[in-house]
Amino acid sequence: MNVIKSIITLKYFKSQSLKARLMVSALAMIIVMLPIIGLTLSNAFSEQLQSALKNELRAYSYSIFSVAEVEEKELIMPEQLLENQFNVIQSGLYAKAVSYSMSEAERRKKALMLWRSHSLIGVSTPNVLPTPNIGDSQFNEMLIENEIHMVYSITVSFGEEEQSFPLTLHIFKNQTEFLAITSEFKQQLWTWLTILIIVFIVVQIIWLQWTLKPLNTLTNELENVEQGNQNSLVHTYPEELEQVTTQLNTLLSTEQNQRKRYRNALSDLAHSLKTPLAIIQSQKSLTAETSEQVTAISQMVEHQLKKAQSAGESAWHLGVPVETTANKLINTLTKIYRDKAVNITSTIQNKAIFKGDEADLMEILGNLLDNACKAAKSRVELDVSFNPHCLRFTVADDGKGIDESQKNEILKRGTRADTYEKGHGIGLAIVRDLVTSYNGEINIQKSPSLGGALFILTFHLNK
Repeated sequence: MNVIKSIITLKYFKSQSLKARLMVSALAMIIVMLPIIGLTLSNAFSEQLQSALKNELRAYSYSIFSVAEVEEKELIMPEQLLENQFNVIQSGLYAKAVSYSMSEAERRKKALMLWRSHSLIGVSTPNVLPTPNIGDSQFNEMLIENEIHMVYSITVSFGEEEQSFPLTLHIFKNQTEFLAITSEFKQQLWTWLTILIIVFIVVQIIWLQWTLKPLNTLTNELENVEQGNQNSLVHTYPEELEQVTTQLNTLLSTEQNQRKRYRNALSDLAHSLKTPLAIIQSQKSLTAETSEQVTAISQMVEHQLKKAQSAGESAWHLGVPVETTANKLINTLTKIYRDKAVNITSTIQNKAIFKGDEADLMEILGNLLDNACKAAKSRVELDVSFNPHCLRFTVADDGKGIDESQKNEILKRGTRADTYEKGHGIGLAIVRDLVTSYNGEINIQKSPSLGGALFILTFHLNK
């Protein structure tokens, strides 16, 4: 039973369910991995663009050095360069060559302008620029005219030793275009990644529904078995579930057969005792004491016959609507106790369902309400509350109630309640046995509103 109920709980989307685990793991992979991939692609794209920009600036420096000449320590450059952007004022591509004639410690403070491109006219560059050692180069970023520029600085020496003429060439490239391309790429990348995440989530949900369909089918079949619509699992399941479903069918079959054998054996035993008891009761020579004991045995046999007809602890029945059964009983008892003028009121929660046989529900409620009517002065109240986990009955009357000592004795297992005060003893043994057979609980208290006895029956569902 517990195995079956555990499988049925798969229908609840809880953290311990397979559906929840698969969904969380899949979503985690999608939501975590795709952004990581996006960041990786974005960084790789930016690095590639930056590397291309550096190579471009390096190539510009080579083209400038190829046309540069030095005569008597003066740098001679042509009027126009091959790269036209150097010839257009404020084109975004600039170049200038400077020489540091002071000592190493002071050369960063003041530089001698040797040459600058036409594009640099009207553009103010920082006074302090990188000055790499001869033969070295540097890439830096700096603000020029409030815009970010990439600066490539390289120091070379024309001539040899005493005739050497060192100079540093600075190439400036406006990064507005670079930043625009990078921004557009990132925007498109994240747009498509967002669409991809949504598509993946939808596909994942569909995939999970298809993958877990056998489990949903199994859940539906188990519910049908629970409601008595079918006796076994009939669908074909994947090999991972085949062994489980086979064992469940074996369990169902065994449980049904055992219950049937129990009921038949109990019924046969009761019937076999009934005839000899009837013969003994017909004897006129019986003493009053013997006749009383034979009557008690006959009542016990009748009680066991009723138990044999019950489906106790069977969860494989369509739930019985409590309101319909209760209303039938109330109408009947109102007619029976018309002379006593007992007012029976009921408060029954909508869709309250008793998971068992209607005959058992009639037996339980009938005995409790009948006892309450016998003990009551004028009022009996029935209250039924229901939720997916619990079904609770309370039956209260305004009679004398039950002494504390009687409560303890009545609730003891194996104690016959028939010997207790009229109105609360008759049929209580049957009620107690039926409630126990459904794994229910019975509690007897004093009614706070009516002052008489209060019977509380609790049945735990999906336990």
